[in-house]
Amino acid sequence: MTTERKPLGIKNYGTIPHLEGSRITPSDKHCHEGQSRIATEKARDRHDEVIVSEKVDGSNVGVALFNGDILAITRAGYLATTSPYEQHWHFAKWVKENETRFRYVLNEGERICGEWLMQAHGTIYKLSHEPFVVFDLMKDHDRLQYDQMLNRISKGNFIVPRLLHRGNPISIQYALDILGEHGYHGAIDKAEGCVWRVERKGVVDFLVKYVRPEKGDGIYLPEISKKEPVWNWYPAKLEM
Repeated sequence: MTTERKPLGIKNYGTIPHLEGSRITPSDKHCHEGQSRIATEKARDRHDEVIVSEKVDGSNVGVALFNGDILAITRAGYLATTSPYEQHWHFAKWVKENETRFRYVLNEGERICGEWLMQAHGTIYKLSHEPFVVFDLMKDHDRLQYDQMLNRISKGNFIVPRLLHRGNPISIQYALDILGEHGYHGAIDKAEGCVWRVERKGVVDFLVKYVRPEKGDGIYLPEISKKEPVWNWYPAKLEM
């Protein structure tokens, strides 16, 4: 069993740049205006395909097949079992319980990237599905194309973010209109926003996102709220 705290040597997931008007934090950045135009206004040519999905609000995590082991990792790439946060301990346990499903999907060196919705960050959810939502399948820094990802993910019967639009560029307002106030994953607060995925000639060219400006980042986390954690999902017991 791998015991390194950061076994892949890289982060599980990087940051997606924001479209104009999106809520950003000091560590965030806006996308290039050319990317914004391609995603929301005008494609370069017939080879551009724009795929827009709901952005869910939880903890970015991953599951990797590394040296034959299934590993639960945090966004930074550390083993979830070494995290100081309880939600990540539960994630590691949940991954262990569902290891067979992950082995159906992953090849050696690949990882599933997703959102762990167990604990409310800036959005409370009334979940009607399991707390892990998958949005990428990667190897190193390369993403699988959307259809390939869906095909592979289906082998493990995992949840993916709700598809809102696929085809030509779509404006922020039109995407938000399709998303609606609460989205499709049980958000009690307003749904966080949308992610644009631009693919070209069978590869993922770039991703951009839009977060509602009024969204409060991490407002339900105890370190910010100074209150008890808010759980969207909680198992009966924790045994590592």
